[in-house]
Amino acid sequence: MIKLKRFLENPILLPSIKNDWEKKAAFNGCVAGENGKFHLVYRALSSPRHHSGFNMEVSSIGYAESVDGINFINNKQLIKPELEWEIYGCEDPRITRLGNKYFIFYTALSSYPFSADGIKVGLAITSDFKTLEEKHLVTPFNAKAMSIFPEKINGKIAAVLTANTDIPPSKACIAYFDKESDIWSREYWDKWYSSLSEHSVHLQKEGNDQVEVGAPPIKTEHGWLLIYSYIQNYLSGAAVFGIEAALLDLNNPQKILARTQEPLLTPEKDYEVYGNVANIVFPTGVVVHNGKLFVYYGAADTSVCLAACNYKDLLDDLLLQKNIRLQRFAKNPIISPIEDHPWESKATFNPAAVYEKGKVHVVYRAMSQDETSSFGYAVSSDGFSIDERLSSPIYIPTEDFEKKKKPGNSGCEDPRITKIDDRFYMCYTAFDGVGVPRVAFTSIKVQDFLNRQWNSWEKPKIISPPNVDDKDACILPKKIKGGYMIFHRIEPGIYVDFVSDLNFSNGKFLRGDMLIRPRKNKWDALKIGICPPPIETKKGWLLLYHGISKDFYYRVGAALLDLNNPLKVITRSEYPILKPEEVYEKEGQVPNVVFPCGAVVVDGELFVYYGAADSVVCVATIKIDKLLDGLTR
Repeated sequence: MIKLKRFLENPILLPSIKNDWEKKAAFNGCVAGENGKFHLVYRALSSPRHHSGFNMEVSSIGYAESVDGINFINNKQLIKPELEWEIYGCEDPRITRLGNKYFIFYTALSSYPFSADGIKVGLAITSDFKTLEEKHLVTPFNAKAMSIFPEKINGKIAAVLTANTDIPPSKACIAYFDKESDIWSREYWDKWYSSLSEHSVHLQKEGNDQVEVGAPPIKTEHGWLLIYSYIQNYLSGAAVFGIEAALLDLNNPQKILARTQEPLLTPEKDYEVYGNVANIVFPTGVVVHNGKLFVYYGAADTSVCLAACNYKDLLDDLLLQKNIRLQRFAKNPIISPIEDHPWESKATFNPAAVYEKGKVHVVYRAMSQDETSSFGYAVSSDGFSIDERLSSPIYIPTEDFEKKKKPGNSGCEDPRITKIDDRFYMCYTAFDGVGVPRVAFTSIKVQDFLNRQWNSWEKPKIISPPNVDDKDACILPKKIKGGYMIFHRIEPGIYVDFVSDLNFSNGKFLRGDMLIRPRKNKWDALKIGICPPPIETKKGWLLLYHGISKDFYYRVGAALLDLNNPLKVITRSEYPILKPEEVYEKEGQVPNVVFPCGAVVVDGELFVYYGAADSVVCVATIKIDKLLDGLTR
C-alpha cells in the first residue's frame, strides 16, 4: 500500500506572533504552482479579539509564496471577513487557476455562535494575489470544501464540493456551470440542491463515517486524482481522521474508477496529535513537483504540514484496481424471476456454472413466493445470452433437512458445482427454516446432466456438523496428496478440510481449519466465504471470494493458492474486483449484494456468474491473464 511520507521540515508554516491575525493558528493550506513559484493560501486564526459584537478568535485567509513548495515567505492577510455572509470568519481556502484568474473558494461564516445555516461557501477571485477583483456568496445552503476543476469538462466549468457538511451525513458532489456567473447564482443552486443525491460521488464507505473534499482535483491521463478527508466513526464520537485518494472518470467525475482502501496518512506525529483540535490531518492542497505528489494538510488545526509520495506509484496503485475489475455484461440481468413459474416467481440468483460441450450451463437458485428455494437450469452458447431456460426446476428439496418446517426461508440454496472425472459434484446450503444452514452434497454423471436426466442426482447427504452454521462449500477439482480438498465457511472465515473419498460414508462431518480470515479495516473486514470452486491457472489456484465489511455490502475479491499446496495463500487482492454499483445490485431482496457461485474460463476469458441483491442472475468478465497479472503484482 502507498503511504504518504512526512517532510522533515514539518510543520512548514506555523502561527506568527508578529501578526495578530494569525497568532493562534495557520493551517489548512492550499497551493497553486506557476512558473516555478508556489502560491499558498491558508486559514489563519487570530488571538481573541472584539469582533462584530463578540469576543472571539477570527479566521481569515492568509497568503505566502515559495520557490520550492516547502519554505514560504512574505505572509500577508489576503481575504478578511467583511461582508454580511462572511462576517464571522473565512476558513479553509481551496485555490484553482482557470484561464488567467485564480478562484479561491472558502468557508464563509455568517452567524455566531456557529451553526449549519451560517456555514456556506464563499468565493474570491484574483489575478495577482495583490487585490481581490470579486467576492461572492456561492451556496445558499450548508457546504464547505469547494474547488473548481482546472479545466472545463464537456465544455462546462466543473466544481467539486461537500454539501451538508455540518448536517451529516455529508455528500461529496459535482456541479457544472455554463458560465462563470452561474457559480454564484442563487437560482442555479436552488435547483441543484433540490436533487442533491443525483450529484453525489459515493465516497462514503460506512454510515457512521464522514467525507469532506480535500484538495482541488489534479488531471492525469487516466482520470481526475482527488485527495480527500475520510473520517471514520465521525457520527459515533470516536472520529479517526485520515487522508485518502480516488481516481475519477475524466468525462464523468461522479464515477469512481478506483480509490485507496486504507488511509495514506493518519495522525501520528506530535504536531498532528496535539494542537487546537487534537488528532487531525486534513488535506487541502496538492501539487505535482519533481515526480512527487505534494499533499499539504492541516495538523491539529494549528499548522500547515507537507507529506509526499511518488506520483507514478500512487497512480499505478489506483490503476491496478481499475484494471483488475470485472466488467459487467451490458444487458444484465441475464436471468430474472418469471411470474408464471410459481417455483421461481420471487427471485432467481446465486448461480453455479460449468462449461461443457461448448456451452455454459447455469444452475441457479430459484425462490417461490413462500420463500422455498430450488434449482433452475439455463444454457448459453456465448456465455452472455440465455439460449434456453427450463420451465421446471431440476432440483428440489426432498430430504427432511431441507424441507420447510415453518413459514419463511427454506430449501436448497447457493449451488457450487465441480467436475471430477465423469461426474459433477454439487455442494449447496440446505435449510429447513428451523435449524442452522448446513452443507449438503450430491452428484450426477456428466452425461446424465447433459441429457437432462434430473432424476439421476444422487441422494443428498449432510456433510457439515449439526448446530454449526456452515455454508459456501465446494470441492477443489483435483486431488491433493491423495485426498479431496473441501472449502466451506464457518463464520467469520473460509475453512478447508480433506477427505479420502467423496462417498462420505464414514459418518464424519467437515471441520478443518481456517484458511483465509477477514482483514481489519478492509472491504472484507467482517466475514468472508468462497464464491465459485477454485480454478487451476498457471500461477496458482484462482479463488474468488465474497467479503463483507461493517457496512454489510457484499463485495468480491480474489486470492491465489499454491498449485501443489493450496493451504498456502500466495496473494490476496487489496481491493474488490466487483462491488455493488448498479441498481439491480443495490436494490432487491437484500440490497447491496454481488454473490457469485459459478465461474468458467472460455478462450482466456473468465466469466463470473453472480446473484445481484438476492434477486437476479448477472454475469461479469475479465481476461484471466489480466486478473492474474494484477494479483501477482
